[in-house]
Amino acid sequence: MIVTVASGKGGTGKTTVAVNLALSLAARGGNPAAPLLLDCDVEEPNAALFLKLAIEDRRDVGQMVPEIDLARCTYCGRCAEVCQYHAIAVVGKRVLVFPELCHACGSCALNCPTGAIHEVLNVMGVLERGWAGPVEFAQGTMNVGEPMAAPIIRQLKRWTIPSDRGDRPIILDASPGTACPVVEAMRGADAALMVTEPTPFGLHDLRLAVEVARDELGLPVGVVINRDGVGDRGVETYCAAEGIPILMRIPLDRRIAEAYSEGIPLVEAYPTYRERFVGLWKRLEQLVHRQGGHCGQERKR
Repeated sequence: MIVTVASGKGGTGKTTVAVNLALSLAARGGNPAAPLLLDCDVEEPNAALFLKLAIEDRRDVGQMVPEIDLARCTYCGRCAEVCQYHAIAVVGKRVLVFPELCHACGSCALNCPTGAIHEVLNVMGVLERGWAGPVEFAQGTMNVGEPMAAPIIRQLKRWTIPSDRGDRPIILDASPGTACPVVEAMRGADAALMVTEPTPFGLHDLRLAVEVARDELGLPVGVVINRDGVGDRGVETYCAAEGIPILMRIPLDRRIAEAYSEGIPLVEAYPTYRERFVGLWKRLEQLVHRQGGHCGQERKR
């Protein structure tokens, strides 16, 4: 089963939940399949800070962008006409390419009448994978100044998620918000786990995130309330009205915050939480099956 851990806003504890969920599943008895944890917050990945990570493989990541052979170009402008993203322009006897706008669709090369366009890799960041004890881990890191994170997330998923994954737990830690990177991290998942806090700000952004996951992508949604005990009951009222199950609560506890500040996972500082996170995964499985999901199969859209 693939679960994307998301949140409408930053700082809710999304990465905390994703990391501790993976560590707890890895510690289960009975020789289950090792969980795979992907840090899809490629603009600011930080899950590795809580893991004793050994990187085994690293590769550049990017997308193909056009390069012009000026000896063959007739400056007809056909490439600019077919580009929907305005990533290429012909001005007199010059062809201007804007890699930051290119979506690597290949239309310019396909439509060039003289074959003057070929594609080259525009490196946007790096992908890394390895093991953190019994947890397989991978992350993408986007180069500073790059405008598009979604292509990196897409390639991270293709590189690491096997086509025949069986019952293996796969957990994606998405970036905060509801923009394209979050949508890409949710795409193909079996469920979305929203981490929120019981405050008006948490409720506002939870609503937005649920709209994307449930209403736009059709995913079953469950909620974890972090820092439970502060704020108000707005999140609970909203979840009850929308039929969204609250699957776990993590209390506001100074000891948890102290462990977090030292880079110590919650389940290592307080092992009693392992069973709670394993229970969270079981409730997610029940949620997926109850709402007609298909664990281990790519969701078709």
